[in-house]
Parts: sequence; C-alpha cells; structure tokens
Amino acid sequence: MKTLFAFLAATLLAIPAFAQRTDKKLQETLTHLLKDFHGQVGIYVHHLKNDKVVEINADTIFPTASMIKTTIQVGIFDKIAKGELQYRQPLIYRDSLLYAGVDILGSFKDSQQIDLDKVVMLMLTMSDNTASLWLQSLAGGGATINSWLEQHGFKVLRVNSRTPGREEIRKVYGWGQTSPREMAQLMEMVYKGEVIDKASSERMYRNLTCNHWDAQGLLQVPANIRTASKNGAVDDARSEVIMVNGPHGDYVYCITTKNIADQSWKPENEAWRLMRKVGSAIWQHYEPNGNKSPDPAVGKF
Repeated sequence: MKTLFAFLAATLLAIPAFAQRTDKKLQETLTHLLKDFHGQVGIYVHHLKNDKVVEINADTIFPTASMIKTTIQVGIFDKIAKGELQYRQPLIYRDSLLYAGVDILGSFKDSQQIDLDKVVMLMLTMSDNTASLWLQSLAGGGATINSWLEQHGFKVLRVNSRTPGREEIRKVYGWGQTSPREMAQLMEMVYKGEVIDKASSERMYRNLTCNHWDAQGLLQVPANIRTASKNGAVDDARSEVIMVNGPHGDYVYCITTKNIADQSWKPENEAWRLMRKVGSAIWQHYEPNGNKSPDPAVGKF
C-alpha cells in the first residue's frame, strides 16, 4: 500500500510540472489556426529563456524534404572533426553527380573545381540538390549520418534516400523523415554549441542563417532580427524549422505537413499560407510590442 501511495503521489506531482511547461495561450492560438487545414500538421515550439513549449503532433513522423540537409551538414562536420575532410578543401565536380533540376552546381562543367565550404553553402542557402547528394556521399552516406543521429538520441530523424535498408520507408517519407520535436531539437543543439563541438556548431549555425528561401516563416520576423532556418517542399509536404534570436528570448520552432490537398507551387499554396500564419502568431506572441507589420515584400518579390 505504501509503495502504491508513493507511486500515485509522484505521478500527481509530475502532472503540474509538465503542464507548467506548456504555453497554453500559444498552444490554443496555433491549434485554432490548424482547424480548417486540408492535410496533416505537426508543430513543436520551444522558448529557450522561458522553457515553455507547444506540442501539436510533435512526435508524429513527417517527411523532411530538404530539411534533411541539416543532418547532412552535421555529417560533414563530423568528418571534418575526425580529420577526414577539410572545410575549405578543393573538390572536383563530375557530371555523374548531376541531379536533374535547376541547381547551380548542376550547371558546372565536368572537372571544374569548387571548395567544400562553397558546396555546403549551396546546399543550405540555395537548397541545391546536386550539392546535397554529393555532400551526403562525402559524409559517408545516409547510414553514417543516421548512426550519428542514433548515437545522439534521435529516434526518428533519419536520412532515407540512397541509404541501404531504408528503400521501403523512403517510398513513404522521401529523402528524409523527422518529428517536429527532433528537427527543432537538432537546430537548438547546433545553436547551443552541442553538435560536434562549440566551434563546429557555431560555423554550422552561421551557415543556417543564410537561407535564400525566406518567403514563409522568416518573412514574419523583422529583417533586423537574426534567424537560422531550413525549409523543405515536395508536392504533398511543406515544412520548415526556424530559430529566432528574439529581443525577449530565443525560440525555435518546426512546422511540418504531409498529405496536403493543395499541391500547387503558387505563393498562396494553403500550406505556405499556414506557415506564414504560424510564424506570425509565434512572433507576435513572444514580441507583442514589436510593432511588426506585414512585410512589404509579400506578393511583390
């Protein structure tokens, strides 16, 4: 009886602690925004200073699309830390590396030279797929990257494409898979200097602050506020992870979608509209006196 009482007491004590971490007001705001969306959505938000969170399908698995490139960067820096690569070493591009599309690297001529750091830039800033697949190979392949993720506590964040043994799951989730929580946690770990080492983390974070594709959540944050991000998009899934270095405290969030009904590629795609609304709601919640008005570039550029 005494043991049972102790167990019940511990359980009851744990409930308020968890509830206190949930930002109820923001959770209600974001839940309301999702109610009419035609597809599945997951959101995880963490305000680092307040240590409050929002969790909406936060542990559900979603496709990453190009967000998986954050893990490829980790794989590259792991190789650099082990002395197997150098950040600014010259590489030789070959036509066999081409991934059909409109990538910048894919326009190179066979045998042209480019430094590793510039290939990383193309992967993260332009989301260049030819660069990304080349770097995935240089990092040891998907299996090597996944091994690092598993060793560091990630249970579902994985590379699927060109990874032996993951061919069937690739048919479901594509290049990579994640939960909103784990993708946001990786970004937070990079920001806090907890990936590879402090110097590597800082370089990785700086790389993530240079995203060319800024028309969704990033556009909801004032231009003078530092952000780091990576987004991804395929026909039936649009997602992004963003760290905001806000005046009243840093916060990270990840919004993921899948099985979306609107698979258009116009700016007013339903998922992209939702991502803008979510990004704006989070910013306004944490910075209510920020005097942020809609970005004047919306619809113009």
